[in-house]
Amino acid sequence: MEIALYLLAALLILGGLAGTVLPMLPGIPMIFGGIWLVAAVDGYRHLGLAWLLVIGALGALGVLVDFVAGAMGAKRIGASPRALWGATIGTVVGMFFNIPGLILGPFVGALLGELSAGTSVLRSAHVGAGTWIGLLAGTLVKLVISFLMVGLFGLAMLL
Repeated sequence: MEIALYLLAALLILGGLAGTVLPMLPGIPMIFGGIWLVAAVDGYRHLGLAWLLVIGALGALGVLVDFVAGAMGAKRIGASPRALWGATIGTVVGMFFNIPGLILGPFVGALLGELSAGTSVLRSAHVGAGTWIGLLAGTLVKLVISFLMVGLFGLAMLL
């Protein structure tokens, strides 16, 4: 039974790493779930509360970055508050439309938000592009955090 649980944990961690770049999978929660499963099967001998709290805090940071990256990209280029709300709403709505929705949702949300604030189409498109660049940067940060979580897990298992 332990072998099956370790295999499930490995699949969760590998699937989570894929999920950090594939928006259809909840990457960081899957990684943390796999790490926690290994800790439980191991009887928390190698991964105690302190390790799990540090890895969990990193995971929470990664999830937060994932949700706010698009809005922060828009804010960085001076978007209106409506564009920031639009990017956030576009991100949430986009989650229900797989990869195209997650790519286009924040862009379209920021674009529509900026248009509703009365700015030009060109400026609105610029804000939308800034949102999209923020999402790319957020994905990179999330990927780094995911590998850091796995690295800390490996270190804890070696100690």
